[in-house]
Amino acid sequence: MALLQIAEPDMSGAPHQHNVAIGIDLGTTNSLVATVKSGEATVLCDNSGAKLIPSIVNYGSDKLSVGHEALKLRVSDPANTLVSIKRFMGRGFADLDPDVVYPYKFAAKSDANIQINTRQGVKNPVAVSADILTHLRNLAVESLGEEPAGVVITVPAYFDDAQRQATKYAGEIAGLNVLRLLNEPTAAAIAYGLDNKQDGTFLVYDLGGGTLDVSILRLNQGVFEVLSVSGDTQLGGDDFDHRLYCYILEKSNLSQLTDEDTAQLLTRAKLVKEQLADKEKVAFSAVLSNKRIVNLTITRAEYETIVKYLVQKTLLPLKKALRDAKLDKEQIDEVIMVGGSTRMLAIRQAVTEFFGRAPLTSINPDEVVAIGAGIQADILVGNKKDDWLLLDVTPLSLGVETMGGLVEKIIPRNSTIPVVRAQDFTTYKDGQTAMSVHVVQGERELVKDCRSLAKFTLRGIPPMVAGQARIRISYQIDADGLLSVQAKEMTSGVAAHIEVKPSYGLNDEQIGEMLQASISHAGEDIQQRQYQEAVVDARAILDSVEKALIADADLLDEVELTQINHACMKLKIAIEQKAIELDSAGERVRQLVEGLNQATDSFAAKRMDKAINHALAGKDVSAIMDN
Repeated sequence: MALLQIAEPDMSGAPHQHNVAIGIDLGTTNSLVATVKSGEATVLCDNSGAKLIPSIVNYGSDKLSVGHEALKLRVSDPANTLVSIKRFMGRGFADLDPDVVYPYKFAAKSDANIQINTRQGVKNPVAVSADILTHLRNLAVESLGEEPAGVVITVPAYFDDAQRQATKYAGEIAGLNVLRLLNEPTAAAIAYGLDNKQDGTFLVYDLGGGTLDVSILRLNQGVFEVLSVSGDTQLGGDDFDHRLYCYILEKSNLSQLTDEDTAQLLTRAKLVKEQLADKEKVAFSAVLSNKRIVNLTITRAEYETIVKYLVQKTLLPLKKALRDAKLDKEQIDEVIMVGGSTRMLAIRQAVTEFFGRAPLTSINPDEVVAIGAGIQADILVGNKKDDWLLLDVTPLSLGVETMGGLVEKIIPRNSTIPVVRAQDFTTYKDGQTAMSVHVVQGERELVKDCRSLAKFTLRGIPPMVAGQARIRISYQIDADGLLSVQAKEMTSGVAAHIEVKPSYGLNDEQIGEMLQASISHAGEDIQQRQYQEAVVDARAILDSVEKALIADADLLDEVELTQINHACMKLKIAIEQKAIELDSAGERVRQLVEGLNQATDSFAAKRMDKAINHALAGKDVSAIMDN
């Protein structure tokens, strides 16, 4: 009789069950879906055999088209064909580049997230991305024969909390179980690291359609550690297309184009750019709506000249990543090229010249991110033993506002994530029953110089003397880089918390400016902090002295009272008028505090004697001593 297997020891009732999981590279220009089959990561194809799915949605009068179908409508229906939507994720209208020509129409501008008018109504980037992800999900179901148990979606390393949250929302709207958001360069490192089984320090140069990411990662005995990240969320292949488009306009003396003409010229400019990767010259031809024919021949040398400044611009985040990681370029073991835009010879030549050696290109640069995401998803659903650890980093410090408008950093910049950090704080006023928690992001010492992320209030604190309450502020960044903050009074257990979801995010330039400002203003910031800390201490002492005078001024003679009032007045003037140089302000305030302490020494002793006498009133001292 044959054996009937029920289960292996310590295994589930379905010992050979394989949980289907997918990784999605949600790109600016194209998207891909990958999965692990028979231990090998592979990119899924659609019905036409294509792996690259255009990240394009057309909102027609009676039909929604995504991918290749939408691409066909880009020229004929540009106003309703949304492209490069990833650049708008988590962004506001203020983030739009005024120099970029957009073929579609934006809704009424405000401080809110970007909205785009279409034939099917107003659409936001989250909804459009959800439509793309739904299309990719359907592709996976058709190819694999079942719904995926989970998905890993990749994002640029420099996506902030708002952009990550927007991406996660889009996945959830599409009906996907989002297991993790994974940084695109990290996904590439996973693909190369796991395939080649090699340890070392890698620099991942990821130039996609809309973003540039540079990450330096160390792989050591199965541990991935992100040493630094840099990039530009407003620099990618689209910008090279746009530069070539502008050159064509200049050379052909074109102006006042229709939306259809603009879309056609942009599409053909992109095609010319791609062809110049293999050819020395390419013919450009277009027929405009006014029947004008545009014929040009564009050489590779000509193209490389007009995009030279963009090529050089891509090297700036590379240099910054090396500085942040405190590494020389000679210490990088391998350079990994990722993204379709790295097929440009000018890009590969620039990176090769910078490092003095050719980068890795053994895995298709279009597919490597999706493959890494697929491998990660396969592990997260339990199909493969997690024999390596992924450590990512947060690009900017996260902190909380304290008295005096100061920032207390809870999670420093470049901390590995996921991470949980907490600090204890206390009340400033007697009987204080509530505390405002202000979450900020940045590297400066003062709140006014950092970015406000969220505010919430902890209520129900038991009334106590100032300084007795213990309030624990906890910051948690999950594996997706999303932040949650909790405030808890440790005696009573009352708590409040918030998930930080700002309306729109920072671009890379703004992040860079914040980091640069923290360096250039470091000395001034330290002086400001020292001064503000001294002021906070001074005001607390002044408050305590004034309360003591109200209660026990009768213990003082006229001379003592005058001395104390004079010391208080001098301290108040120094605080309020700030009539001293910043570099000596903190020390001056501390000197005046010390003067006030000396003036009140005798007063404090008298108050202590009074308290002791009050406590002993009516009691037998000898009996107390005997006990």
